[in-house]
Amino acid sequence: MIPEAAARLSRRSVMAAAVAAVGTGCSADATGADSKGGADARQQAAVPPGTAEQARAARDSADLLGRYDAAAAAHPSLAARLAPLRAEVARHVEAFGGTLPAAGARPSAAGAATTAEEALATLAAAERTLADSRAATVLTVPGGLARLLASVAACGAGHAALLGGKPGKAGKGSEDGKGGTGGDGTAGADGHEG
Repeated sequence: MIPEAAARLSRRSVMAAAVAAVGTGCSADATGADSKGGADARQQAAVPPGTAEQARAARDSADLLGRYDAAAAAHPSLAARLAPLRAEVARHVEAFGGTLPAAGARPSAAGAATTAEEALATLAAAERTLADSRAATVLTVPGGLARLLASVAACGAGHAALLGGKPGKAGKGSEDGKGGTGGDGTAGADGHEG
Protein backbone atom coordinates (compact mmCIF):
# COMPACT_ATOMS: atom_id res chain seq x y z
CA MET A 1 0.00 0.00 0.00
CA ILE A 2 2.80 2.46 0.76
CA PRO A 3 4.25 2.37 -2.78
CA GLU A 4 0.76 3.14 -4.19
CA ALA A 5 0.35 6.09 -1.85
CA ALA A 6 3.80 7.37 -2.77
CA ALA A 7 2.95 7.07 -6.46
CA ARG A 8 -0.28 9.02 -5.95
CA LEU A 9 1.58 11.68 -3.98
CA SER A 10 4.24 11.85 -6.67
CA ARG A 11 1.61 12.28 -9.38
CA ARG A 12 -0.06 15.02 -7.37
CA SER A 13 3.27 16.79 -6.92
CA VAL A 14 3.94 16.62 -10.66
CA MET A 15 0.43 17.96 -11.37
CA ALA A 16 0.87 20.78 -8.86
CA ALA A 17 4.21 21.73 -10.42
CA ALA A 18 2.68 21.68 -13.89
CA VAL A 19 -0.21 23.87 -12.78
CA ALA A 20 2.22 26.28 -11.12
CA ALA A 21 4.35 26.44 -14.27
CA VAL A 22 1.33 27.12 -16.44
CA GLY A 23 0.06 29.70 -13.94
CA THR A 24 3.30 31.67 -14.07
CA GLY A 25 3.27 31.62 -17.85
CA CYS A 26 6.73 30.04 -17.99
CA SER A 27 8.06 33.47 -18.90
CA ALA A 28 11.50 33.17 -17.33
CA ASP A 29 14.42 32.29 -19.57
CA ALA A 30 17.16 29.79 -18.65
CA THR A 31 18.97 32.38 -16.48
CA GLY A 32 15.86 33.02 -14.44
CA ALA A 33 15.41 36.52 -15.83
CA ASP A 34 11.88 37.43 -16.80
CA SER A 35 11.51 38.00 -20.53
CA LYS A 36 8.82 40.66 -19.93
CA GLY A 37 10.83 42.80 -17.52
CA GLY A 38 11.08 42.21 -13.79
CA ALA A 39 8.81 44.91 -12.33
CA ASP A 40 6.05 44.47 -14.90
CA ALA A 41 5.90 40.72 -14.40
CA ARG A 42 5.81 41.05 -10.60
CA GLN A 43 3.04 43.62 -10.89
CA GLN A 44 1.04 41.33 -13.21
CA ALA A 45 1.56 38.39 -10.86
CA ALA A 46 0.16 40.47 -7.97
CA VAL A 47 -3.19 40.89 -9.78
CA PRO A 48 -5.36 37.86 -9.04
CA PRO A 49 -6.47 35.82 -12.06
CA GLY A 50 -9.90 36.76 -13.32
CA THR A 51 -9.75 40.36 -12.06
CA ALA A 52 -10.12 41.90 -15.53
CA GLU A 53 -12.89 39.47 -16.47
CA GLN A 54 -14.79 40.25 -13.26
CA ALA A 55 -14.49 44.01 -13.83
CA ARG A 56 -15.72 43.55 -17.41
CA ALA A 57 -18.66 41.44 -16.17
CA ALA A 58 -19.63 44.20 -13.73
CA ARG A 59 -19.46 46.82 -16.51
CA ASP A 60 -21.45 44.62 -18.89
CA SER A 61 -24.16 44.09 -16.27
CA ALA A 62 -24.26 47.83 -15.51
CA ASP A 63 -24.64 48.55 -19.24
CA LEU A 64 -27.45 45.99 -19.45
CA LEU A 65 -29.11 47.61 -16.44
CA GLY A 66 -29.02 50.91 -18.34
CA ARG A 67 -30.71 49.22 -21.30
CA TYR A 68 -33.51 47.99 -19.03
CA ASP A 69 -33.93 51.48 -17.59
CA ALA A 70 -33.99 53.04 -21.06
CA ALA A 71 -36.59 50.54 -22.30
CA ALA A 72 -38.81 51.12 -19.25
CA ALA A 73 -38.48 54.90 -19.59
CA ALA A 74 -39.27 54.84 -23.31
CA HIS A 75 -42.14 52.37 -22.92
CA PRO A 76 -43.83 52.75 -19.51
CA SER A 77 -46.22 49.93 -20.40
CA LEU A 78 -43.23 47.56 -20.11
CA ALA A 79 -42.05 48.79 -16.71
CA ALA A 80 -43.91 46.21 -14.62
CA ARG A 81 -42.85 43.35 -16.89
CA LEU A 82 -39.20 44.43 -16.89
CA ALA A 83 -38.97 45.21 -13.16
CA PRO A 84 -38.17 41.67 -11.88
CA LEU A 85 -35.61 41.08 -14.65
CA ARG A 86 -34.04 44.48 -14.02
CA ALA A 87 -33.80 43.66 -10.30
CA GLU A 88 -31.87 40.48 -11.11
CA VAL A 89 -29.50 42.38 -13.41
CA ALA A 90 -28.92 44.88 -10.57
CA ARG A 91 -27.99 41.97 -8.29
CA HIS A 92 -25.57 40.75 -10.96
CA VAL A 93 -23.82 44.14 -11.00
CA GLU A 94 -23.34 43.90 -7.24
CA ALA A 95 -22.30 40.23 -7.35
CA PHE A 96 -19.49 41.13 -9.75
CA GLY A 97 -18.40 43.95 -7.43
CA GLY A 98 -19.81 46.81 -9.48
CA THR A 99 -21.79 49.77 -8.23
CA LEU A 100 -25.35 50.60 -9.16
CA PRO A 101 -26.17 53.95 -10.74
CA ALA A 102 -27.36 56.64 -8.36
CA ALA A 103 -31.10 56.83 -7.78
CA GLY A 104 -32.71 59.16 -10.28
CA ALA A 105 -29.88 58.83 -12.80
CA ARG A 106 -31.14 59.25 -16.35
CA PRO A 107 -30.97 56.05 -18.40
CA SER A 108 -29.04 56.14 -21.64
CA ALA A 109 -31.18 56.57 -24.73
CA ALA A 110 -28.65 54.67 -26.83
CA GLY A 111 -30.31 52.12 -29.05
CA ALA A 112 -33.83 53.11 -28.00
CA ALA A 113 -36.41 51.07 -29.90
CA THR A 114 -39.41 52.74 -31.47
CA THR A 115 -41.99 50.17 -30.33
CA ALA A 116 -42.40 48.12 -27.18
CA GLU A 117 -41.94 44.90 -29.18
CA GLU A 118 -38.66 46.20 -30.60
CA ALA A 119 -37.54 47.17 -27.10
CA LEU A 120 -38.20 43.63 -25.87
CA ALA A 121 -36.42 42.12 -28.86
CA THR A 122 -33.41 44.41 -28.33
CA LEU A 123 -33.21 43.48 -24.65
CA ALA A 124 -33.56 39.78 -25.49
CA ALA A 125 -30.71 40.02 -28.01
CA ALA A 126 -28.51 41.88 -25.51
CA GLU A 127 -29.20 39.26 -22.81
CA ARG A 128 -28.52 36.41 -25.24
CA THR A 129 -25.25 37.91 -26.51
CA LEU A 130 -24.02 38.61 -23.00
CA ALA A 131 -25.00 35.12 -21.80
CA ASP A 132 -23.07 33.54 -24.69
CA SER A 133 -20.03 35.70 -23.98
CA ARG A 134 -20.09 34.80 -20.29
CA ALA A 135 -20.48 31.11 -21.03
CA ALA A 136 -17.32 31.25 -23.15
CA THR A 137 -15.43 33.17 -20.44
CA VAL A 138 -16.23 30.48 -17.86
CA LEU A 139 -13.46 28.33 -19.32
CA THR A 140 -10.78 31.00 -18.79
CA VAL A 141 -11.29 32.16 -15.19
CA PRO A 142 -10.76 30.70 -11.70
CA GLY A 143 -13.40 28.44 -10.13
CA GLY A 144 -15.40 30.89 -7.99
CA LEU A 145 -15.71 33.45 -10.76
CA ALA A 146 -16.42 30.68 -13.28
CA ARG A 147 -19.34 29.48 -11.17
CA LEU A 148 -20.69 33.01 -10.81
CA LEU A 149 -20.36 33.68 -14.54
CA ALA A 150 -22.06 30.37 -15.37
CA SER A 151 -24.94 31.14 -13.02
CA VAL A 152 -25.39 34.67 -14.39
CA ALA A 153 -25.10 33.39 -17.97
CA ALA A 154 -27.89 30.89 -17.29
CA CYS A 155 -29.99 33.65 -15.76
CA GLY A 156 -29.36 35.86 -18.79
CA ALA A 157 -30.39 33.06 -21.14
CA GLY A 158 -33.61 32.72 -19.13
CA HIS A 159 -34.19 36.46 -19.41
CA ALA A 160 -33.67 36.28 -23.17
CA ALA A 161 -36.25 33.51 -23.41
CA LEU A 162 -38.76 35.48 -21.33
CA LEU A 163 -38.20 38.66 -23.32
CA GLY A 164 -38.05 37.11 -26.75
CA GLY A 165 -41.45 35.45 -26.87
CA LYS A 166 -42.99 34.61 -30.19
CA PRO A 167 -44.03 37.71 -32.14
CA GLY A 168 -47.64 38.64 -31.50
CA LYS A 169 -47.91 36.54 -28.34
CA ALA A 170 -46.11 38.72 -25.81
CA GLY A 171 -48.58 39.72 -23.14
CA LYS A 172 -51.60 38.40 -25.10
CA GLY A 173 -53.71 35.31 -25.07
CA SER A 174 -53.32 32.75 -27.80
CA GLU A 175 -55.51 32.86 -30.87
CA ASP A 176 -57.37 29.71 -29.84
CA GLY A 177 -58.75 31.47 -26.76
CA LYS A 178 -56.97 29.21 -24.26
CA GLY A 179 -54.91 31.98 -22.76
CA GLY A 180 -51.27 31.43 -23.68
CA THR A 181 -48.54 33.07 -21.63
CA GLY A 182 -48.53 36.54 -20.25
CA GLY A 183 -45.24 37.18 -22.02
CA ASP A 184 -43.42 36.78 -18.73
CA GLY A 185 -43.38 33.00 -18.65
CA THR A 186 -46.53 32.64 -16.56
CA ALA A 187 -49.06 30.05 -17.56
CA GLY A 188 -52.30 30.92 -19.32
CA ALA A 189 -55.81 29.91 -18.38
CA ASP A 190 -55.22 26.30 -19.41
CA GLY A 191 -52.21 25.97 -17.07
CA HIS A 192 -49.62 25.62 -19.82
CA GLU A 193 -47.14 28.04 -21.23
CA GLY A 194 -47.90 29.06 -24.81
